[in-house]
Amino acid sequence: MTNPTLTTPTQRRGVKRGLPALGLFFLSPLVAEFLLGNIPISALFALLTLAPLYGGGAVLIREVVRRRGWGYPTVLVFALAYGVIEEGITTQSLFNPNYAGLRLLDPGHIGALGMGAPWTVLVLGLHTVWSITVPIVLMESLSRRPREPWLGNVGLGVYGALFLAGVVATTAFGYTKDAFRASTGQDLGTGIAIVALVALGTWIGQRTKHRTAVPSASSVPSAWIVGAAGLVLSSAWMLVNDNLHNPWLEALLMLALEVLAAFVLVTWSRRPAWTRMHALAAAGGALLTYAWHAFPESPVFPAPHAVDLIGNGVFALLAVALLISATIRCDKFGDS
Repeated sequence: MTNPTLTTPTQRRGVKRGLPALGLFFLSPLVAEFLLGNIPISALFALLTLAPLYGGGAVLIREVVRRRGWGYPTVLVFALAYGVIEEGITTQSLFNPNYAGLRLLDPGHIGALGMGAPWTVLVLGLHTVWSITVPIVLMESLSRRPREPWLGNVGLGVYGALFLAGVVATTAFGYTKDAFRASTGQDLGTGIAIVALVALGTWIGQRTKHRTAVPSASSVPSAWIVGAAGLVLSSAWMLVNDNLHNPWLEALLMLALEVLAAFVLVTWSRRPAWTRMHALAAAGGALLTYAWHAFPESPVFPAPHAVDLIGNGVFALLAVALLISATIRCDKFGDS
């Protein structure tokens, strides 16, 4: 028997239209935790518990931005707000001096804020670029409707509820594992930062919504060059964090690389020759950085070294395959 709830063409189109959102829901945590090498393949079951928080946040950001006709600059700012929510509220790693027993805030400690400069720059950068923006760019590149909403109001409400459930569940789980609680001032500052970032992203979206590409005699480099630049800059950002032993220099250099990457991307993307393929190339360069970085990364879940290496190889190959598929689809459908 056919499913009576999916018999009309309109209903079937609605389900098919929502498939990219479902893909993004699972792709976000896969990139954020598994491709990074933070969680081994033997703990793949954790994907189901991570998806509501990561994936729900990514889908909500993407849908809100596309419903209003905004672009990737707003995605980036909203992604940063997501990072503040996760690390300032759910895990409280921005303020917990001994989060997971790692003493993450000792290097470059800022006593007045109860924060660590390198960790703050690192973890918020990871969420902004890899947890949210890269998966959105990849999934939109695979979609025939990259600039259109994928969900109706009901679907948006479902993913919103999943995200809220993810925030509540992650926060509650953290409270059962650690007695640390952020101070009232830290909670207030976190709330202000989230509101300010949402307001900033909204302002940027409204300001740039009807802006046309700036006429320029300067050309845009090929997508290959853009991808290479994304790989080099994101790899340098990772290497600065991993290899320098001066916390303040680490934080400053990471911030400098972020400013450089933003300046280059904004400059190129405002030229008429900039295409979806260029955006995919930039995201692909960052994706490949996570792929190589997984191998020296130590997973948070215990796993035999061989299993860890095999998992890193599997996820790296899947990332390359996804990037190739997105490139083919993006080339096929162009900027439509």
